Amino acid sequence: MTVDQQNDALLTTKEAFQAIGLKWEGTFAEAGEGAIRKIQIKLKNRLEEISNIVNPDILLGLSYHATFGGNGFTHYAVVEVESVEEVPLGMISISVPTLTYATCQHRKGQNIEQSYDNMYNWIRKEGLMENNVGHLTHFEKYPMTQNPYSTDPEFTIMIPVMR
Repeated sequence: MTVDQQNDALLTTKEAFQAIGLKWEGTFAEAGEGAIRKIQIKLKNRLEEISNIVNPDILLGLSYHATFGGNGFTHYAVVEVESVEEVPLGMISISVPTLTYATCQHRKGQNIEQSYDNMYNWIRKEGLMENNVGHLTHFEKYPMTQNPYSTDPEFTIMIPVMR
């Protein structure tokens, strides 16, 4: 079954926030082979170690431009926290500034690459520009209950933009 591939986009502003979780750096090929899914599972298994979680039902995936060779990137599997009091061993804390995002829902049955293409086309059509503050290219919000290995995930896509 194929779902309508239209992704209704809108602009949203998310206030600055702090998050705690796991950092991964690698190539796009490694990501495609499941490396990011592995750190999502690892984070889910360690959630009880993180204090002050704002929304325990949402896992955030923050992606940043690579600083090594251009064929990879840095990804953080994190949860938003009210404040950073202690960072568990092997984890990191990260701060994201207040930003405006082009936002849409990727639904079950849709093609992920097409959802992103739709978003970037909408950004251009609206006369917006990507706003890679601190090299943040996009982030995704996943239901914590979703299996990272699902071949048909649902999630929210958020791409920082400016006029």
